[in-house]
Amino acid sequence: MLSVPAMTIKPVSSPNHRTRLREIATTLQRTMQNPEMELNHRSPWELLVATILSAQCTDQRVNQVTPALFRRYRQPAELAVADLSELEALIRSTGFFKSKAKHLVACGNIVTKRFGEQVPQTMDELITLPGVGRKTANVILGNAFGQPSIVVDTHVKRVAKRLGLTRSDNPDLVEHDLQQLMPRSQWTAFSQRLLLHGRYVCLARKPRCHACPIYRHCTWKEKGPQ
Repeated sequence: MLSVPAMTIKPVSSPNHRTRLREIATTLQRTMQNPEMELNHRSPWELLVATILSAQCTDQRVNQVTPALFRRYRQPAELAVADLSELEALIRSTGFFKSKAKHLVACGNIVTKRFGEQVPQTMDELITLPGVGRKTANVILGNAFGQPSIVVDTHVKRVAKRLGLTRSDNPDLVEHDLQQLMPRSQWTAFSQRLLLHGRYVCLARKPRCHACPIYRHCTWKEKGPQ
């Protein structure tokens, strides 16, 4: 579980919050039974690469890029010795391609030499990889290794704030608040449902409030009519 300094947190956990969250979770589970990750991958390594590429980029665009990328570089050891200019050309459309290419080569090198070409399975080890923070590590832990994890991206943060489940804009504190409210066994599926809800319903600029299944639980003062 994420540990953060107590003085930096404004607690949101209370019986009322937990009851409301259970109702939100139940409704989202009913309307979104299989909240699948949308990055195409066949292994923990491919998911790691795809998630690094997804920074400031859509999953759809990443899925257009990765087939050719994975045909060219199948294993971490192959990516570790990749020609940067060739790699940059393959991932250019994902944005920030120069820094992403450097991160991928460095990741390939570290995963090969330090971890025997196996993606590490702990948070502490994952966040030592270039281009990997808590969000990416939680994606890997939850989706590749089945470990309870809460992914806090821009969608999850936005939805959690609008629902009054957190008061923070700091992803680490949002993760902490959700950890306190949800049973550990539900972390992965619930955060994925929040992510998809934010991606397709609770949009940043023009939320589709009329189509929101959890509208009555929303505390956002700027929500539209249903």
